[in-house]
Amino acid sequence: MRSALDTIADFVRGHHVLTLATSRDGIPYATPLFYAYDDARNCFVFASSEETEHTAQMKANPSVAAGIALETDTVGKIRGLQCRGRIVIGDAADARCYFARFPYAKVMRPTLWRLEPSWMKLTDNRLGFGKKLIWEATPPS
Repeated sequence: MRSALDTIADFVRGHHVLTLATSRDGIPYATPLFYAYDDARNCFVFASSEETEHTAQMKANPSVAAGIALETDTVGKIRGLQCRGRIVIGDAADARCYFARFPYAKVMRPTLWRLEPSWMKLTDNRLGFGKKLIWEATPPS
């Protein structure tokens, strides 16, 4: 039997835009971003300018939420992911992952960030109306 994470990863690999939700001092902000998913590390990698509001907010408060949705008018095909996690600055593995998916972005020399999910919930009506699959990171011991 497939794990919830396997099914979630399949969904995530089929998309390329997530909506990142950040907050600072009680002020929320949401922005859509292109992302690459790193299967090996179960994380999302995205590029963002240092001058953006969401970058300022995630530097001040690295706890974030994100969503990915399949746009459809057919109720039986509704699928979407909600997640919570933490933002960290990208590393060399993140660069390989991101630029493999978006090679044209390399010339812009963007700052890369990694969203490390701690909790994800996939709603997939194809598996049954309102069917939810939940994955949660194992807390470090």
